[in-house]
Amino acid sequence: MSVSEPNTAFLWTIPALPLLPLLVAAVLAVYEPKDRRKASLWAIGALGTVFAFSLLALIGLASKGAGRMVLNFTWFEFGSTSLRLGWVLDPLSGIMLVMITFVGTLIFIFSTGYMSEDGNYRKFFCYLSLFAAAMLGLVISNNLLMLFICWELVGLASYLLIGFWYHKPEAAAAAKKAFITTRIGDLGLFLGMLWLYSETGTLLFYDGGNGCLEQSALSAMVAKSTLLGMTVSTAVSLLIFCGAIGKSGQVPLHVWLPDAMEGPTPVSALIHAATMVAAGVFLMARVYPLISIAPEGVAVSGGLQVMAWVGAATALFGSLVAIGQFDIKRILAYSTVAQLGYMFMGLAVGGVAVGMFHLITHAFFKALLFLGAGSVIHGCHHEQDIRKMGGLRKRMLITYVTYAVGMVSLAGLPGFAGFWSKDEILHSAWSWPVSTWPFWIGLFGAFLTAFYMTRQMAYVFFGDYRGGENEPHESPINMWAPLAILAASSCLIGLAGTPFIPLFQSFLDQAPVHNHWHWSVLGFWIVSMSVVAAGLATGWWFYGVETPKRSTDPDELEARFPKAFGLFAARLHVDEFYRDSVLRLPGWLSGVAAWLDRKVFAAAVGAGAYAVLILAWLSRFADEYLVNPGFDKGCAETRRGARFLARLQNGQVQEYLRVIGAALALFILVLAMGNK
Repeated sequence: MSVSEPNTAFLWTIPALPLLPLLVAAVLAVYEPKDRRKASLWAIGALGTVFAFSLLALIGLASKGAGRMVLNFTWFEFGSTSLRLGWVLDPLSGIMLVMITFVGTLIFIFSTGYMSEDGNYRKFFCYLSLFAAAMLGLVISNNLLMLFICWELVGLASYLLIGFWYHKPEAAAAAKKAFITTRIGDLGLFLGMLWLYSETGTLLFYDGGNGCLEQSALSAMVAKSTLLGMTVSTAVSLLIFCGAIGKSGQVPLHVWLPDAMEGPTPVSALIHAATMVAAGVFLMARVYPLISIAPEGVAVSGGLQVMAWVGAATALFGSLVAIGQFDIKRILAYSTVAQLGYMFMGLAVGGVAVGMFHLITHAFFKALLFLGAGSVIHGCHHEQDIRKMGGLRKRMLITYVTYAVGMVSLAGLPGFAGFWSKDEILHSAWSWPVSTWPFWIGLFGAFLTAFYMTRQMAYVFFGDYRGGENEPHESPINMWAPLAILAASSCLIGLAGTPFIPLFQSFLDQAPVHNHWHWSVLGFWIVSMSVVAAGLATGWWFYGVETPKRSTDPDELEARFPKAFGLFAARLHVDEFYRDSVLRLPGWLSGVAAWLDRKVFAAAVGAGAYAVLILAWLSRFADEYLVNPGFDKGCAETRRGARFLARLQNGQVQEYLRVIGAALALFILVLAMGNK
């Protein structure tokens, strides 16, 4: 869609958006202010300013009716070929910009209280600013190469933040695990990027009809087949999807995401709510024209089918494992894994608007839950085991109320944001022409979500306090104020996408607002509410009726179903499976390499050293006992001959005459003897 004249006023804001947090990160990296609070003020001010710009840009898009504003430029030229990059501002990136900057600013504010006693306070806000800048650059990139650069910067920043407390071995290991695991997915993304460039000759998404996501390029790729009859468009999109699987913690590359909890809690909120894990979903929403295009006569492309099944499997896996966890943040981490699965499933069965709506609502209530968990941890003197909590609703009332809002929104109670977005996914899954299994898996996942969140609430906020002598306390205002804002947002944001007035969907699809209400929707609501109510009731029956009295009391579910609970607590042994299968070969190869290094290469190097030493000894022997004596004797004989010659040439004439006379006599004697 062409850009109308009034909207060109907003174009300059596009490349400027990541610059403020990036500038703050650069300054904090080299300069430490005397008052370290200035570091947080600069970071918060920069991201808050970017939020204002983003909001203005979004309002400009909505009010002026511009569907997409593109700013492309030449980076460099080699021969007759030029490499062009670009920025794009459209409804998809506009919504992401506002969400990232709004939630991110609240997380930054929360961090001022949570990290107030940390010795690396300035460095923490430096890393946060770098993370925010990379994520903003990713969102507004109009070029897959530029997106990939920002994608890798996000990975770098996440490594720095997850391993921020590097003095803890668990944090250092979690940072390495996250970095390496996501690189595995990024390899697929990189190969897909190369293949896409070879097919289209460009990595610009939109370029006046010549971009790789525009109709001419898509038609050419869907018309070509590759291995097993798969279209090139599907093959390329699945390689790109590998990157999304890694970054968004989908099965089988989900293993890094729960361990990322070793970082500070604001990092967990930033990574698991509004930014890093959402990047994979955003990427697939950006390349949705590529993954969704199918040959004529095919209802659903192969790429969307793979995405739907991966999302459904991940939603089920994350929900099951969350049941058996006792770390308050780890429960939320596996919940994030499950909800990301819902997002991918929504993209596959319902389209961009369905998946992105759940991404946006999830960002608010999951950031609320993680920050609420941080408030609980802070109030309980950095305790994270829910068995050592309890009764906090009386001691931390504000945290309890706001956390409860996030919990019911995640569980999907009517009226809260999670209800509207989750039900839209289930409704779309029921109508998916390929299979209804994603619907049933999603419905079962909704039951499990309500169950494990009720379990967590009962452990943390109900019953008696089981934490010992250290009494918990409410967090300061700079920590609970962001919770209150996010709680209000979690109640209100869902109203933008109700079936009655689907403003979110209409804006994202650039279509007029139409009432999507139908009586069939009411049937889905009844089913969904019944399932959620069953999950809440089952959770309360297990944990709320009689909460544990002591931290050593066994879990109620564990007592009744020890084998199943043990399986969930062990995370279905996926990490052990990787250790004993995928990692065993590299481990064995590294052992072989170590043995070769110690026994073969070290021995060869030692033998070489001894050989050189022997040669040195032989050289020394030849030098001292053969060369030197011969040379010395030759020199002595030369001196002796020189002395003899010196006597013959002493400058005395009479001596010369004697020699001449003797020589003459000898000559005559020889002649005389010859005549005889």
